[in-house]
Amino acid sequence: MIMMFGDAATMYETQSADYIKDMMTFMHGFYDELVQSGELVVAEGLVDSTQAKTVRIQNGLPVATDGPFAETKESLIGFWIVDVENEARAIELTSKVVACIQQPVELRRVGDAPPQE
Repeated sequence: MIMMFGDAATMYETQSADYIKDMMTFMHGFYDELVQSGELVVAEGLVDSTQAKTVRIQNGLPVATDGPFAETKESLIGFWIVDVENEARAIELTSKVVACIQQPVELRRVGDAPPQE
């Protein structure tokens, strides 16, 4: 899973319109590349964390509050799940995203199913 973290509001405040346009062009091209190679499982962009809800149990009842779970400025903003031949290919793909956005991108293997008894 290739995960991008960020904050859309901050990006719009700090990045130029050209950067945002170029980044979106890259994202569409990257998506197309993954589809054409047959490596894409699923990809989604998420709404900004200001629209997130966190649900907790309080006094035995679920309670939803505004905001993401973590107290952080950046949260998961989009992801791709890819099915690649090996870790080297996953790193190669992730490196393309990093080169475009000039920010760290997290790469993590999707866990296996729990063991069967």
